Order: sequence, then structure tokens, then C-alpha cells
Amino acid sequence: MTSLTFSRWLMLLLLILLLTGCATFGGDDEARVEDRDGLTDEELAAIDRERAAEARALDGRRMLEGDELDALLNDPDSPIGQRTVYFAFDSSELREEDMSIIEAHAEFLANHPDQRIRVEGHTDERGAPEYNLALGERRAIAVRRALVVNGVSEDQIRVISYGEENPAELGSNEDAWAKNRRGELVYR
Repeated sequence: MTSLTFSRWLMLLLLILLLTGCATFGGDDEARVEDRDGLTDEELAAIDRERAAEARALDGRRMLEGDELDALLNDPDSPIGQRTVYFAFDSSELREEDMSIIEAHAEFLANHPDQRIRVEGHTDERGAPEYNLALGERRAIAVRRALVVNGVSEDQIRVISYGEENPAELGSNEDAWAKNRRGELVYR
């Protein structure tokens, strides 16, 4: 037998041993079933409640999609129902009154690590288009930074600037401008 053939047989044997070990490794479930025989009804109920709580916790960390996500985002009583923060003129600093919005989204995203979000930066119509694109980006980055500081993974967040291109309200007055100086959190 050549050393190459011997090496192949040895690798095959090690692979079989590894797979056999993995098959018996998950034997905890069988042990749990056998152990349940001697337990009282109260102990069995406690175990069932604990397993149900674990399942709910795992379920709560999954990514939400479609109607389930829409219902949560469009619920006025939901902490993440509000998805827009506003900025002062020519500023990318988050306002104190918007921090509760950021914190609510950060908590939701941290608890749903598979969920993704796009932060869109917007400006009013005043200023050059290039300047407004850069300002919109600074605003979106400020929102992203606040989310990350509050526990969200950077991998969950994409940043984009629209500058003045997608106004929330048409008009050339202070009310319209104030509504257009914003950062929007868009779930995807």
C-alpha cells in the first residue's frame, strides 16, 4: 500500500469517526425525554413553559417581512412606527427630540440581527445639488452612527443620499423646507 492510499484510508476513517461522533453528540434530546418520566406535573409544566419561552425568544430575533413588518411599521402605537428624523438648516446634527426614534429603531434592529435598513438623507431645495448630496449623506451617516452607538451592527445599515431630489413636501417656504431636511429609515 502506498503512502497516498494509506493517507486516503486514514482520512476516510477519521471522517467516519467524526461523523459517528456528531450523530451521538445530539443525544441530549433523548436524555431529556427519558428524564421526563420521573417528573411531577408541575415540573413538566415548568419545562414546557421554559421551552416555549426559548422558542418565542428565538422567533423574536428573526427577520420580519411582508405584512408582518408592514403592520409593525404602520402601527401608530409601535415604537418603530415613526421612521423620520429632522434636521436644522444646513446641519447634520441629530436633534435631541429625535433620539427616542433612533433608540427605538436601534433596539428593534439589535434584537433582529437579520433585519436590514436603508438610511436615506434628504435636504431642502436651497443650495447647489452637489452640496445637497453631500449634506444628505452626512445626515444619513449621522443616523447610522447613532444606530451603531445604540447596538446595531453596521452590516445591517446601508446609507444613501438623495439630496434635494425626493422632497417630502413641494414648496419654497419654511414649512416645506423643514419637512424636507430629514433622514428616513427604510426597512427592506
